[in-house]
This record gives sequence, structure tokens and C-alpha cells, in this order.
Amino acid sequence: MSRTSLSRFLIEQQRKAGTLPPDLRHLIETVARACKAISHSVGKGELAGILGEAGTGNVQGEAQKKLDVIANDVLLEANEWGGNLAAMASEEMELPYSIPDGLPRGRYLMLFDPLDGSSNIDVNISVGTIFSVLECDESVSGHPTEADFLQPGTRQVAAGYTVYGPQTMLVLTFGNGVYGFTLDRENGSFVLTHSEMKIPQATGEFAINMSNMRHWEAPVQRYVGELLAGKTGPLAKDYNMRWVASMVAEVHRILVRGGVFMYPKDARDPAKPGKLRLMYEGNPMAFIVEQAGGMATNGHQRILDIQPAALHERVAVFLGSKEEVERVTAYHN
Repeated sequence: MSRTSLSRFLIEQQRKAGTLPPDLRHLIETVARACKAISHSVGKGELAGILGEAGTGNVQGEAQKKLDVIANDVLLEANEWGGNLAAMASEEMELPYSIPDGLPRGRYLMLFDPLDGSSNIDVNISVGTIFSVLECDESVSGHPTEADFLQPGTRQVAAGYTVYGPQTMLVLTFGNGVYGFTLDRENGSFVLTHSEMKIPQATGEFAINMSNMRHWEAPVQRYVGELLAGKTGPLAKDYNMRWVASMVAEVHRILVRGGVFMYPKDARDPAKPGKLRLMYEGNPMAFIVEQAGGMATNGHQRILDIQPAALHERVAVFLGSKEEVERVTAYHN
């Protein structure tokens, strides 16, 4: 029985009533090649001397791992010459990266978190790459600016992530379902292994960093308290807690077997609406989760409807199985 490669899948999508433009297909193939290179580096780890701190910080003031820098450079270099992008933005860089003069420019903008969960890389826990694709306004001439990226998540034309774990998997959506591809390490190609991924509406699992409980707002404390009360509480059901501290790994588990992932606002920094980044994490993951039948909110509104005000804007995140996300959102409202 023949297997469907990523390239074949994308070509078939392109042929189906023109649902996938050729330049978007080429962009995704380029991103997939870059993610294979990142997977190779992650897999080598200390053998290549690339674990540990890079000695630099990103725009958020977080210490960068060596692999943060490597993954960021791989994605920039792979995509700058392909002719599909007008500019890129990375969680690791303060300003957008324009396609250099002299190279062809395309009509898309890409945002990415090059290595999500990198604080776990030294202890061999799954990490990943998250990306989001937007269209650049046709009226833009010259180099796109930060303002050109500030589009709500509903404007995404594609989103995906790659999880580097026991298997390397690429998960994609173009707004017509979610598909998962596993990297065949022997022949170097991504192969379709998960068609039309769906998140169960109900769940018995939740993921949250319980060490921050004292800082949460009242609705989150109420909701998590009910989860912990189990069968003897108002929800009359026992729940299990999982926490990997890598958003890619958390979302992937939810896509495969259901669950709810929460990273709420807390009182430690009242000026920040959350910790995760709207453009690099919240929007692409919300797009994927919704396309898989789940739900994603910031506690008050749909994440994809938020109009971003800054490239590195933060957001509270509640996503996963619809029943539970609806419940915790109702408690906020």
C-alpha cells in the first residue's frame, strides 16, 4: 500500500478546486525542509555540543538556548531566498526580518517560534517549532513593517507545528482540517499518518502549571478547584493532570487524545494579559485546535478574533476540548 508523502498531499490539495495556491505549497515544503534540519540538530544534542545557554537574551529578556539561535537561523536562511515571503517575524527577534534586496519577494508573511519549550531541551523532553502564515497587503511596497503583521488570527492562511519527540511530526492546517505527518528518518520524507485529526468534545485531562495557583484570577481558581475535587465535586468526574511545560507537546497530546491546556493571566505582572505570545503561539495553535473541532479563548473571547496591537503581544490561553474551554470561559464572563 503506497503512502502519501507531504509533497503528494500538498499537490493533491492544490489540485482540489485550487484550494492551495502553488506559492503557499512551496512555502510549506520549505518550512518542512527547515524543520527536518532542526530535528537533526535536536536529535544530536550534546554530541554536537549544542545544548546549554547561548549567552544571549531574546526580545522578551529570556535567556536563549544555543538551539534557539540555531533553529531561528535555519528558518531564516531556508525561507529568505524561496520567493514566497515578503518578510518574517520571530519570537527571538525584536523586529521583522525583511527579504534582502536582490532576492525575489512573495505575498506571504510568516511568524514563528523556532524552538518552543527550549527550556526543556537539556533534559531531553519534546520541543517544537510553531509557525503562522498571513498574506501581505497588496498595497505594501518595499519592506513590510511591524504594522503589516498585526492581523487577527482569522486572517491566517496556514498554521502548523513540528514536534521533535520520539518521532518528529509535522501538523498542518490550511483551514480545511488538520493533518499530521511523521518524518520517515530512513528516506527523509514526511508521510501522512494522521488524517482529519479531531479533538474529543469532552475530556478527563487538564494541563496547567499548578505552582502558580496562588497568582491566578478567581475564575481559574474556581475551575481548577472543581477539577481537583473530582467525583465528589460539582463536575462529578475525576480528572488527571499533565504538565510538560512545552506548548507544542501539550497541544499535540490534546490533538491525539483530548484535554484542556491553560496558561492564564496571573497577578505577578498585572500589566501583562498572559505569558504566551499571541502571534507566535496563541494564533497558530488556536487555528489548529479550532480546525480539529476544539475551542481556544483568552478566558473572555475567541483568540482568533483578537486584534493584535504589537508584534510580541502576550495573551492568556485556554484551549482544547470544547466542553471544558466553554466552562472556564463562562466562569470568566
